[in-house]
Amino acid sequence: MPTVQRFEDLEVWKEARELVKQVYRLTTKFPNHETFGLTSQLRRAAVSVMSNIAEGFERGANTEFLQFLFVARASCGEVRSQLYIAIDLNYAPQMEIEEIRKQCEKLSRRIKALIDYLKQSNIKGHKFREEQVDYQIEQPET
Repeated sequence: MPTVQRFEDLEVWKEARELVKQVYRLTTKFPNHETFGLTSQLRRAAVSVMSNIAEGFERGANTEFLQFLFVARASCGEVRSQLYIAIDLNYAPQMEIEEIRKQCEKLSRRIKALIDYLKQSNIKGHKFREEQVDYQIEQPET
């Protein structure tokens, strides 16, 4: 079981980081007139996934971490929804968009697995202890 001391150690955060890179690469292909529309919204939603995982972890309490994980998961749904708009408007190759959509679905499942794990665990968070807390997290099969 890996020990998690920083949000950078979380596999879901690493996957969210990869999602952001993929979304940014994809949206460079969108028309210039979408810079402040779909391009911006899609990028912000992807960044929200990654940022909420980090912020929730840094809050130091299991209850707050869970709350931010729910927001991160909701942002995954937002990304997927916006990808359908990109498909409908033919802004990029459908295969490329579909690959990112599947990646986002997988990430959403992984975040849900982390939520379920934390709900049933006795972990309160590092702000409830004076010493450093090491989260022991089992990675779900995907």
